[in-house]
Amino acid sequence: MSRFKVAEMPAAPGMAIMVEGERNPSLYSVLSGWGFRYKILEDGRRQILNYVLPGDLIGLQGNVMKEMQHSVEALTKMTLCIFERDKLPTLFRDQPTLAFDITWIAAREESMLDEHLLSIGRRNAQERAAYLLAFLDARAQATVGGHQEHRQLPLTQQHVADTLGLSLVHTNKTLRKLAEQGLVRWLDRGCEVVEIEGLYRLAGWRPPNETGRPFI
Repeated sequence: MSRFKVAEMPAAPGMAIMVEGERNPSLYSVLSGWGFRYKILEDGRRQILNYVLPGDLIGLQGNVMKEMQHSVEALTKMTLCIFERDKLPTLFRDQPTLAFDITWIAAREESMLDEHLLSIGRRNAQERAAYLLAFLDARAQATVGGHQEHRQLPLTQQHVADTLGLSLVHTNKTLRKLAEQGLVRWLDRGCEVVEIEGLYRLAGWRPPNETGRPFI
């Protein structure tokens, strides 16, 4: 991996890491911080597809599709590890263990998107919000660590609305109901998870039991 690595790059909140339609010669691994993948309609409406956390790869899609089919933006301050995209076939050929790790990450991303689609298609607004916050909390615990009683997610209500496909007003009302149930608390710097078991019950979901999650 050291031979494959080119450099490290900082990314400030709001920085565009990759833009839909562009060809980027680099592939990135997240070393620290949060980002998100999204697409924008012609009228400016944004749909957040998923969130990227430490250990996730950014730009793998470009190796297959040539052009990125979505954009990626830094949600918090991030540190990215830069790899040369053209060297990826060599990595697959010479390092089968690392190739399997990359395939595992891609497969896990696919299963996450399946669950997100199920949530948007079949859960009601409260269940969707509970699922999203529980999902992100579980991801943060698996990657960032720190099993404190109350955990914070660096989201605004606009990010939640753009992820759930709801208006900001509807999202605000929905999140207020979760707060009234004592499940979460909204702060200026994000959302604090107060009662994770309650979020699990409301969403009808629990994180999968994953062992040996690879970090590139």
